[in-house]
Order: sequence, then structure tokens, then C-alpha cells
Amino acid sequence: MTDDVHMTHALRLAARGLGNVWPNPAVGCVLVKDGLVVGRGWTQPGGRPHAEVRALQEAGPQAAGATAYVTLEPCAHHGKTPPCAEALIAARVARVVTALTDPDPRVSGKGHAMLRAAGIEVTEGVLTAAATALNAGFLKRVTRGLPLVTLKLAATLDGRIATATGESRWITGPVARRKVHALRMGHDAVMVGSGTALADDPDLTVRDLGADRQPVRIVLDRLLRQDPASRLGRTARQTPVWLLHGSSAPSDRRAAWEASGATLIEVAETQDGLDLTAALAALAGRGLTRLLSEGGSTLGAGLLRAGLVDELALFTGAALIGGDGHPTLGPLGLTALAQAPRPRLIESQVLGPDLYSLWSLV
Repeated sequence: MTDDVHMTHALRLAARGLGNVWPNPAVGCVLVKDGLVVGRGWTQPGGRPHAEVRALQEAGPQAAGATAYVTLEPCAHHGKTPPCAEALIAARVARVVTALTDPDPRVSGKGHAMLRAAGIEVTEGVLTAAATALNAGFLKRVTRGLPLVTLKLAATLDGRIATATGESRWITGPVARRKVHALRMGHDAVMVGSGTALADDPDLTVRDLGADRQPVRIVLDRLLRQDPASRLGRTARQTPVWLLHGSSAPSDRRAAWEASGATLIEVAETQDGLDLTAALAALAGRGLTRLLSEGGSTLGAGLLRAGLVDELALFTGAALIGGDGHPTLGPLGLTALAQAPRPRLIESQVLGPDLYSLWSLV
């Protein structure tokens, strides 16, 4: 069907905004007139301009009488920019085709209603499943107050992440590591636990891929044990660093990290450490929609136990370490096999000598 073809085009454009547009959704728009594409747009870094505005600018006068294919209902509220529904009306498009209704209560059907009231034909629900998957992070933040979480794990064929001495560089090869950077680029933030931060002194940036914006770098560090002189601390003014800590974090450590330019976020504690649900809710409250958790085994197990993982990105390195190595995950507290999470395979890819697989847990 013609509508499906043009909406597929719009969805591919929308995907270019993933990791770049939070707290806004990643939206694509294609304007078609007399069978020809006259304008294209996608949400720009930082969330503005919106996709519809970019497409209308490209189309110019040719937008009049065109059909607009938009992956999400055009906004209907005045924020930092005027409503996109008004822009489409002003451009005199003849028809608007959308994939999803925006669950944001400021929109939620109002954009469609505004278009219809102006005499524009509206068709809803084209490629809804694909659009839902694309903007799963935005939808989850709006409807549940949590970001989408992708848990990234890199392990040997026998499920080990390091030798008995803690050596872990490198379990996978350069092609797989480049894929990790691509994953980072498609997420709003990258998160690690304090153990990984202390052991690896990571940078957590996207390198060699021409990223427009860097992901926020997050450490869950209840007592703020990480040194402000670390890589994260030294670069906090250039690329955002957010530290989630508990009320028991020493005041001198708080002051030192604040002086580095990092953002400190206090969250509730449990007897096992930080309350992970509260931590993710705090991140969603600051606008994050897509979160990549990169380690380590304790944090990964905690997120799984709490039911907070949406996707599992597994990198399997062509190596064997043995039972004296460190396991991929910490304890999950299972007492029966029936309790084990059963992810569903979404895709797999050979990366040099290694294997990448993406699994869904929802």
C-alpha cells in the first residue's frame, strides 16, 4: 500500500533522532504530492525543530494539497514552539496520515481533532506496531514514568566477563566495540554501577561515529566513592555526568563532585543499595527516554530482579575463560527454572569473530 511505503520512509527518518532528541519523541515526516516526495524532516538534536516543520520548510509552496505522513500525532499545544498541527493547517496540506496517537495529555487526540476541524482528512493507525517499537522509550516515560532500559552485556562463550584476576579488555573485538558505540549513540544516556566505574575508569562517550550529541553519562554510586579526578570527573563540564547517590553520601564528596560540574541526584536507598526503580523514575523525570546500562554484573542483576530491563544487548566474544572467571550476572535469587526470565530474540548479527544478539524482555 502507498501509505505503508511512505510511512516506512518517515519511520526511517525518525530513527535518525534516537538518542538525540530527548525529552521529545523521535518523529519523522514525509510530504507527498502527486506521487512525489516534496519534503522530508525528522526531529532535530535537542528536540527542535520538529519533523513537520522541517518537512514543510523543505516543501515550501508545494506543501499545499500534499499528504503528510507523520510517525506520531502532530502536537497541539504551545510550548517552546507553536503546534505542528497549526503549521500543517497553515501550509494547507490536504491529508495527514499518522502511525500513533501521542499519549502526552497535552496532545492525546487534540492534534488529530485540530486537523479535522480545519477540514483536513486524517488517517490514523498506519504501521502502528513499528512506530510503537521505535518510540518505546518516549511512550514508556509518558505512560509509566520510566525510561526504556537496554542492558548491554559482553561475555565469553562460557558466560564470563573477566578472568579471575579481573582482566576484561578485550573480550570482544574492534567490530563489536564499534557496535557498542552505535548503541550508545542511539540512547539518551549510558549508565554503569560504582563497581564498574571504580574498576574501569570509563569514558562512556561515543567515538568515531560523528555523533551530534553525546549521551549523558550516569553512575549509580550510593556513597560517591568514584574520584572526581577520574575521566568522568575531568570531563563533566564538556559532556554531562549525572551521579545518583543516597542520603548517606558524605558532604565533602558531594561538594567535590559538584565542583567538577557533575549533576548530583539523591534517590532513596534500600538495604541492598539504591532503589533502582526510584533511580530510573528520577532519570525519566529529567526527560530521559532511552537508557543503556553497561555494567556491571551486580547492576545488571539488580535491574533484572526489579523487572526494569526492556531489552538485552548481548555481545558474545569468541573466547573461553572457565569457571574461575567472573560471571556475566550477579545472583537473581531464583529457586526454580520456571522463574528464569525468558527473553525473545529480536535480531542477531556476526561481528568479526564475535556475535551480537538483541533480546526483548517485554
